[in-house]
Amino acid sequence: MPIAFALNSRAARLRDRLTQLAAAGDEDPSLLWAAVAIILTPDPDSILLIRRAERIGDPWSGHMALPGGRREPADADLPATAIREAAEEVGICLDRQFLVGSLHDVVPRTPVLPPIAVRPFVFVIDQRPPLRLNPEVASASWVPVEQFLRADSHHPVRLEIAGQIRQVQAYQLEDAIIWGMTERILTSFLDRLTD
Repeated sequence: MPIAFALNSRAARLRDRLTQLAAAGDEDPSLLWAAVAIILTPDPDSILLIRRAERIGDPWSGHMALPGGRREPADADLPATAIREAAEEVGICLDRQFLVGSLHDVVPRTPVLPPIAVRPFVFVIDQRPPLRLNPEVASASWVPVEQFLRADSHHPVRLEIAGQIRQVQAYQLEDAIIWGMTERILTSFLDRLTD
């Protein structure tokens, strides 16, 4: 189903590039599957980021992330997971008509995390609806794409991870550091948005 509003030139190019991207492969049954929603809005072009609530036992507790989560048995497919999770976490009712494509699957690079794979789905909506955060989300904000594209926003940072100091690639915004799988998803997204 086509999007019911005119895409700006950046969003239209993104849709065309995602259409050319090789389709995602079958879901490996040995992995837990999850989906996230990259939600792009205009004026200025911005994406929604959340800060996960602090929760004991959650390896991503307090991290900056995209709305999303694990696939549930009732989800027809992974796009349905991304749509359900956006509604649950931030109160945005996405529809498949807003889906412009998906990016390559992302898996953790450390063996201490669960054996999970995340499929990012890109949605374009024409306005920013009011957000209704559930208890899993500490905060949410629309971040202009231009903040990610600044030369000084993407660089290595030193973080303490599981008691060890590590250097990781990250986006550093005024009040947030975005690293790990979310950084990799955003880098892939921004590459397709701007190349």
